[in-house]
Parts: sequence; structure tokens; C-alpha cells
Amino acid sequence: ITKCIIYPSLFILLPLVSMFLNTLTPKFYVALTGTSSLISGLILIFEWWYFRKYGTSFIEQVSVSHLRPLLGGVDSSSPSNSNTSSGDTESSRQSVSECKVWRNPLNLFRGAEYNRYTWVTGREPLTYYDMNLSAQDHQTFFTCDTDHLRPADAIMQKAWRERNPQARISAAHEALELEDCATAYILLAEEEATTIVEAEKLFKQALKAGESCYRRSQQLQHHGSQYEAQHRRDTNVLVYIKRRLAMCSRKLGRTREAVKMMRDLMKEFPLLSMFNIHENLLESLLELQNYADVQAVLAKYDDISLPKSATICYTAALLKARAVSDKFSPEAASRRGLSTAEMNAVEAIHRAVEFNPHVPKYLLEMKSLILPPEHILKRGDSEAIAYAFFHLQHWKRVEGALNLLHCTWEGTFRMIPYPLEKGHLFYPYPICTETADRELLPMFHEVSVYPKKELPFFILFTAGLCSFTAMLALLTHQFPELMGVFAKAFLSTLFAPLNFIMEKVESILPSSLWHQLTRI
Repeated sequence: ITKCIIYPSLFILLPLVSMFLNTLTPKFYVALTGTSSLISGLILIFEWWYFRKYGTSFIEQVSVSHLRPLLGGVDSSSPSNSNTSSGDTESSRQSVSECKVWRNPLNLFRGAEYNRYTWVTGREPLTYYDMNLSAQDHQTFFTCDTDHLRPADAIMQKAWRERNPQARISAAHEALELEDCATAYILLAEEEATTIVEAEKLFKQALKAGESCYRRSQQLQHHGSQYEAQHRRDTNVLVYIKRRLAMCSRKLGRTREAVKMMRDLMKEFPLLSMFNIHENLLESLLELQNYADVQAVLAKYDDISLPKSATICYTAALLKARAVSDKFSPEAASRRGLSTAEMNAVEAIHRAVEFNPHVPKYLLEMKSLILPPEHILKRGDSEAIAYAFFHLQHWKRVEGALNLLHCTWEGTFRMIPYPLEKGHLFYPYPICTETADRELLPMFHEVSVYPKKELPFFILFTAGLCSFTAMLALLTHQFPELMGVFAKAFLSTLFAPLNFIMEKVESILPSSLWHQLTRI
């Protein structure tokens, strides 16, 4: 019955379609192809914008998340796939832990450096996300549950939560009117001081207040949990002040004094590794060109059981490159092969590049530097900026080091498995660095992405469709008669198999039966 209905319908429909196509004018084809080109162009623009912002195709994302379940895709919640879903959960937890944001050990002074940049360029070097993380750090390190017992500390507890910089500064002055408050001096040194000299004076005042509070809380720390929390807070304040004073000395050219202060601080508080003071020490020792002491620090902190950083890996590479870079020649190395020392240097560079592949472009000045953020993501673009901002001068000072880096760094990517299912010397490169770096770095900076993402299929498809329909619209407008002939020939060819089938059906069925079916 179905065949009896369909075949006569097609027999009647084909002549109607043919008649309709013959009545179409070239203007219709111009409008059709022009509209198709416009729509596909708009889709292309939207897809490109979405890909640049979120790193994925919108059409692909919608297809996977919405259409795939409707078409019979695998349900991740089914019992048969419980192992897969649990594995995905573990991998997602691992990626979250790998994308932990860290305080930048060499972060600049907000008033004396970041704000001066804003005054000169009119650009904001810090993002809201970065400053919000700093506010959380300040509340963690500089406040405790007993702050309400001291009026000045109670005021500062509210000040650290203020979003308005002027309100924070006013609260700090209000706290200082009551008593010498170390955290109030810290806030003024960080945000109100417009020069490093002013910041250093305020930190010295903070040091006096901080030491007296530390001595008092040290005597009472075993009297209860509240006193213990207060002593922990006072310890954090004192370490922070001494570290910033050492950084002031480094910025004002008193590098040896800064090194001494950092060494004393690390001896006095050896357990406070969360501040990463050894990275400040490494940078200061490199400025003094005291490479033996740099190697001694690396021997202690470049350990397999300790977390790595770009400073650790690239400083180790710099020391090994220093031994061979002044005489290194790629032509000579290709003829005679690499010596043992050169091989060690190349392997150190490969190790550093695998840990953070964004750094070489900044060291080789293939990308422009910006002011480093207050927080960094290890192995991310933010860490690369923070490292290169302070260490580029040290690489330039070692003769031939940048030349060796230029000749060898890209060889790292031939050693790393692709796709990045497993790492070579470190864990696989985390996939979440781009999203976190976009939050940490300002909008005017083009975030470095690794590995480079290939253009999604739908962007290529819409680009091809847009170009093809635009070309058809142009040709139809310029040569309407010729394109009309081509369009009719194309449609005739398209319907030729259907016409052939209908002719066969007519020849097989009796004419009387066909006539009756047509009437039905």
C-alpha cells in the first residue's frame, strides 16, 4: 500500500518540481547564494569569537552535550560505565590540583610599581580576580579570631575586606591613630607609598611594631588555641615584613644586604616554605653572579620530593648552559656531535621547557613582556611572565646562553608524547592553564597557549561554506544566464537517478494498473 501511494506521488511531483525550477530567474539564485553566504559568515564570526574566548567550538560543544544523548550516546551515569566516570572524576580532581594558583614570590609593590604603570599608560596591570586572591591572602595571613580584642586589629580586619583602595588606606590611618599596628603599616607600604624608598620606611616602622607583637605572642602561645592562632598570625606578619624589606633592598641596589636578610630569614623560619623565599634568594644571587651559591641553593631545593617551579628549572638550565654556551656553535655541534657538557646543558633546557613551555618566547623576546601578576599558575603563561620579567637580564649576562636556548628549546616538543597522554620528565601538561591564565592576566595581553589548539572542524566547514556560497553569488550576479544553465544542469543531474527509477517502474507495471494507481 505504501508503494502504491509513494510511486504515483513521485510521478506527479517530479513534473511540478521541473516546472518550478524552469520558472526560477537568475535573481533568485543570486538571492539564495547571497543569503547563504551571509548566514554562514555570521556563523563563522560567532564560532571564531567563541573559540578565541573559550577555546572550543560552540556547535561542537552543543552537539556533544545535547545532541549526542538524543542520538543514543553513552550515558556516563550508567552502571556499566561507573569505572570510566570515576576515572574522569579522578582526572578532573588532578587537573584542579595542578591548576592551583600560587602567590608570586617576586610580586611587585602595588602603589610604587603597579599604580605608577597605570598612571603612565592608563592600563590596569592587575585583574579583579588577581586582586581578589590577594585580598584573600591578606585575610588569611594578617588576621585571626582574636583581632576583636585589639581595636587597631579589628579595624584592619575590616580594611583587608574592603574593595575600594582609598577606603583601605583610610582604615589603615585610622588604626595607626589608635596604636602602632604592623598590618596598617604593611597596607600603607604596599598601596599608598609611591616609591620604593617610601615603602621601605613604612616597612621599617612595621618591623618595629611586628617584632614587639611577635615577642608578646611567643610567650603566650602555649596558653590556649586563641593565643596559638595569634602567634601564628604574628609570625606570618613578621616574615612578610622582613621579606618585603629584603626585596626593597634588592630593588634599591643593595643586593648583598638583601641576600643576607633572606638567608637570615630562611634560617630563622625554616618551616615557612610557602613564601618561597628561596626564589627571591636565587634571583639576588644571580644578580651578584655568585653562581656557586646559586648551585648550592638549587642542590637543596631542586629535589624530586619538592614542588618545581620555572625559577628552579630554568636556573638549573642556565648554570649548565653557562659552562658551554660561550663556545657553542650549532654548525660545529652538527659536525662533531655534542660533548658530554653540551648534552647535559641541552637536557637541562629540555627539562625546563617541558615544565613550562611558555618561557623561551619571552627570554628570546619573541613575545613582549608585561608586568607580572600578583599570583601565578605553575607551568602557565603567568609563571613564564613572572620568571622572564626578573631573569631575562641574567640570561643576557651569560654569553651565548640565549643562543643555546634558541638552538635547542624547540627540540623538547619532539620528546614529549603527542597527544599529551603522558609526560616525559614531569606529569602531563595540565589542560586548564589557559582558562586560569586568562583570569590572572590583563585583557590587553595575548595569552600564550600550549599545546596549540587546532581549529575545530565546524570553523573550517563554515569558512569553506561561506567562501563557496559567496563565490556562487558573485558568479551568478556577473553571469546570470550561464549560471542558470549550470544550476539547471546540476539539478537535472541530481534528479536523474530518480527519473531513471520512475521510468523503470512505468515499464514494469501494466499501463492500466498504473493509470488506476494514479487516479487513487
